[in-house]
Amino acid sequence: MSYEYEAAIVREFNDFFKKGYVYKGKKPVHWCPSCVTALAEAEVEHAEKESPSIFVKFKVKDSKGKIGTDTGKDVYFVIWTTTPWTLPANMALTLHPDFTYCLVKTEDGGLILARDLVETCMDKIGYGEDEYTITEFVWSGDELEGIACSHPWIDRTVETILGGHVTLDQGTGVVNTAPGHGEDDYKVGLKYGLDVYAPVDDRGIFTGDAGPLEGQFVFKANASVIEILKSKKSLLKEEKIVHSYPHCWRCKKPVIFRATEQWFISVEHNNLRKNCLDEINKVKWVPKWGRERIYGMVKNRPDWCISRQRSWGVPITLIECRDCGEIVDDESILDDIAGLVREHGADIWFIREAEDILPEGYRCKKCGGSGFAKEMDILDVWFDSGVSHAAVVERDERFTWPSDLYLEGSDQHRGWFQSSLLASTGTRGRAPYRTVLTHGFVVDGSGKKMSKSLGNVIAPQEIIKGYGAEILRIWVASEDYRDDIRISKEILSRLTEAYRKIRNTCRFLLGNLYDFDNNDYSDKLRDVDRWAMSRMQSLIGRATRAYENYDFHEAFHSIHNFCVVDMSSFYFDVLKDRLYTDRADSTERRASQWVLSEILSALTGLMAPVLSFTAEEVYGYIRSRGAEESDKSGPESVFLSSFPVVREEFIDMELEERWKGLLDLRDEINKALEIKRAEKFIGNSLEARVRLYLPEKYMDLCRSYTDSLPAFFLVSAVEIADTRLTGSYESIKIEGLQVAVERAAGNKCLRCWGWSGSVGSFEDAPDVCEKCYKVIK
Repeated sequence: MSYEYEAAIVREFNDFFKKGYVYKGKKPVHWCPSCVTALAEAEVEHAEKESPSIFVKFKVKDSKGKIGTDTGKDVYFVIWTTTPWTLPANMALTLHPDFTYCLVKTEDGGLILARDLVETCMDKIGYGEDEYTITEFVWSGDELEGIACSHPWIDRTVETILGGHVTLDQGTGVVNTAPGHGEDDYKVGLKYGLDVYAPVDDRGIFTGDAGPLEGQFVFKANASVIEILKSKKSLLKEEKIVHSYPHCWRCKKPVIFRATEQWFISVEHNNLRKNCLDEINKVKWVPKWGRERIYGMVKNRPDWCISRQRSWGVPITLIECRDCGEIVDDESILDDIAGLVREHGADIWFIREAEDILPEGYRCKKCGGSGFAKEMDILDVWFDSGVSHAAVVERDERFTWPSDLYLEGSDQHRGWFQSSLLASTGTRGRAPYRTVLTHGFVVDGSGKKMSKSLGNVIAPQEIIKGYGAEILRIWVASEDYRDDIRISKEILSRLTEAYRKIRNTCRFLLGNLYDFDNNDYSDKLRDVDRWAMSRMQSLIGRATRAYENYDFHEAFHSIHNFCVVDMSSFYFDVLKDRLYTDRADSTERRASQWVLSEILSALTGLMAPVLSFTAEEVYGYIRSRGAEESDKSGPESVFLSSFPVVREEFIDMELEERWKGLLDLRDEINKALEIKRAEKFIGNSLEARVRLYLPEKYMDLCRSYTDSLPAFFLVSAVEIADTRLTGSYESIKIEGLQVAVERAAGNKCLRCWGWSGSVGSFEDAPDVCEKCYKVIK
């Protein structure tokens, strides 16, 4: 990390400190006993873990007259927990104020738990239906507040308290409450003034305060806690469960909730949480569900724990008085520290003593003391990345703040996206980005997560080496990144074929422009040319919208379909007769070349964001073709040229709709030709003469294009019949359509390959038809 970036982190932290967001407090945080450090929410992963599941009873010591019943036996509140090791820190039992609780008579005494969970809990504990009785005694949780109970084995009185975090999803409706080991427990504990007690050291070992558990690692101590409960006859049931449990993202080991002294940024100060939620609504989220995801996380997130106990990183650059603990908050000193880091790097903080960092003779403003100590914790790395908007975007003149786009995986709603939002909103009052795009992750062809152990990892370098960089780019662009993206050799092979179709389209376009004179023939277009230009405008509009909305797969598939369906399968086929057999400088041929030139130019620009290398290669040929006329040679790169825009004058939806009917006819005629080809009646379609019996809706359409129909259907002659055709192909798709395929009359023209009765009529050119004869003469 550069010194400048480290200094920017310090400056941003100082800004938070100056604005009053930063405080030091003892509260439970995710703690990794293996790494010996606090963790932020974004540094926690969830994985399966086997834990003990126990039901424990707490004896009522003083009901305060609220229970008001004599069962003949002791009365107990029942809790359920999967963390027995937290029971030494139990300080209360939490009930929901609005839940209904009841008394259940059993041989183990009277048990109080949520009425809605009685049957489930009794079954899990092991009571048969005839072994317990649900009494008529019921109370709301609110009515049971303040009842004194005895801790199962510690000489401690714990009272019943109320909390809205209690649920009926599982358990008993009575929650084991240890403020030193849980976020919800901590919050409700603050309300009731409970001790934030956590007799566990940095490595997850119980301290001397834990009595018989001293020296035991918390998870291993579960067994000891269960044995103690059994000896005290407080354990109702024990079993093992496998459940999702938080793990450290670095060492992959289970973490614990543990109350420690840490530095925090308050999300309530200056309405930071509310301001962040307001900013979320102003940002464009791609896909849209990203907004709901991050909104829910920010709405329910605790204060940001920004301190870490590691020996590397950017330090929390605060100095405190050894005598009274007052933090040095002089702005000039804080600014000097940032300047020191910019000049020497963050390590200077650990090299110099506090007195060497402070001005000579500096004394504490509160007590006048002259002894000072540096804070040795480092900042959360999410703070480091969260201030990148200030360290990079604001300080580089090539960028504008806020950023147009933040791009990362779906796990960053609780990571970089969120830390950046908090960091920017807290100091600048707004989000650092206008748009946030989230993508999935790469999996293999079967949808399995890539793993070296499974041997299904495909490195990008392998793809580039075997298929080329363009195929890698197509793969990324052609998949819907909102979900996990599959990759395999089969997928890459299909994409290679798709790339070949697009490349061949460009080759055809370039190959037929070798002699184009670059003049404007837009007023000489035939209907089929106007159709192609209209389809081109539709593609430009569709692809542009897709790019703007980051729907890259839609842009790619639109380009691919245009090349394959509109161009290669139709327009190019129809055009070949004009391109190859008309006089080179004829208006009709020049008009078709003008259309090809327009399509090539637009297509090159549209595919450039994805097929960058191919687009640049094609653009080089476009420039060289116009190089003789400097005003037409254009910018040096396709990426310096203007992006294609829709030309409204060429949009003709009525024409497209009309030609849709012709295309439907063409598909059906091709089916009839294919049948005759399979029967060996014809080879090339130009050997055929087609007679059509048309439904009424197609009659006027075909008669208006009588002269163009042979070229359109790629046959030598087309006749429209007035009566039904016997023994013809009858269309299923177009009701009433009949197609009779016959051998074309005359002989084959060796120039245009069409069959005509005029072939052989010219002594000086006996192998060509009349049309071709006029061209060559």
